[in-house]
Amino acid sequence: MCVKLLDKAYRALQLCDSQKCKQKIANFPYTYLAMQIDSPLSSTRRQGKNDGTTIYSIVGPLTLRNMFDLQNDLRGSSPTKLTIFDLSQVPYLDSAGMGLIMNHYVHCQTRGCKLVVAGATARVLDLFKITRVNTVLPLANSVEEVDV
Repeated sequence: MCVKLLDKAYRALQLCDSQKCKQKIANFPYTYLAMQIDSPLSSTRRQGKNDGTTIYSIVGPLTLRNMFDLQNDLRGSSPTKLTIFDLSQVPYLDSAGMGLIMNHYVHCQTRGCKLVVAGATARVLDLFKITRVNTVLPLANSVEEVDV
């Protein structure tokens, strides 16, 4: 279905010959179709090996389109002594997803808690390096490395 939407939009752009038509397409947010393709995001919260540890296992792309359930879950719970975001199943994230992680990092810091991102994929790590978030955010290779 998503491929059909992209194909339909591409054909509409090619067939568009009037100025009014082109203006309507120009006002159409280019991110809209890309957002339609995002896979769903799921997250599970579980206790780590120690009482003060919470692990969020996140599966799927962390993007503006699908981050709100996780955001509500994070806002609805008090941070524990150690929070671990397991990103091993997150193929990519956008600026909104990175913002969610950084906002929760600051939220934890202001309350004397710690947030660690574990198992980030190569693509996510590249984004952290490009934006220099890796110099601020504690990173670990795996959940097991942190949850001791």
